[in-house]
Amino acid sequence: MSQAIYYVNPDSTEHDNALQQATVIPIADVLNKHTLLSSLAAVCHFPSYFSYNWDSAWDCLTDSDVTKLVLDLTTVTNITTKDFTMFQRIIEDAYKEFGKPQLWIITPPTDSA
Repeated sequence: MSQAIYYVNPDSTEHDNALQQATVIPIADVLNKHTLLSSLAAVCHFPSYFSYNWDSAWDCLTDSDVTKLVLDLTTVTNITTKDFTMFQRIIEDAYKEFGKPQLWIITPPTDSA
């Protein structure tokens, strides 16, 4: 069964084919509403009327040709949980309604000391 969001380890090769075909959402060290929406708009080529809010992101995502996204959290040092959760909800809702996009979240390795 297909799902909207996958969490993958950076060393995993399980999803290599999907990841190679996906559009990467570039995020540096801070993940918040501004960085997510700005990066998403740029890589998905959202139209000029994109309003940089969650509703507009949902509308533009479901209208776009993008079907697979990758969000690499391995370099992120500061995550605004509320914004990250909202982004995940948008992806899940869009996938539920339109079958796209799917999102692969590359998670930082866990320290096993």
